[in-house]
Amino acid sequence: SVWTSAAMINLYERIYLAIMQIPAGNVSSYGDIATIGGNGCDARIVGDALADLSAKRALLLPWQRVVNREGAISTRGLQQRDVLEAEGVAFDTQGRVVMQRHRWKGPHADWAEAHGFQMLPNREDAEQLSLF
Repeated sequence: SVWTSAAMINLYERIYLAIMQIPAGNVSSYGDIATIGGNGCDARIVGDALADLSAKRALLLPWQRVVNREGAISTRGLQQRDVLEAEGVAFDTQGRVVMQRHRWKGPHADWAEAHGFQMLPNREDAEQLSLF
């Protein structure tokens, strides 16, 4: 691995700091958190960071707000869905978060700059339906 233990711990702390910015009622994908974190982070590392959470830390970090890019729950199953639903997050008939409604647009620019994080690229929120 190109990461030393100390560098990985620092990267995990950056990931946790980014996740702390996701407001209740919103979700982010592993890939979006990786983009915000920058510095060579990828979605798998974000998943590893979440898997590495202690039970005590998991009580403080809104881990439930990180889902896969399709809005599917990847960890902790029904517990994650229950917590998200209690925050007002809607799920479709396939059990996925309605991403068009709940996907977090990323941190505020001033916060990102002050903490050395990246902004998410602008994207079309509404799903575009093809006529053909």
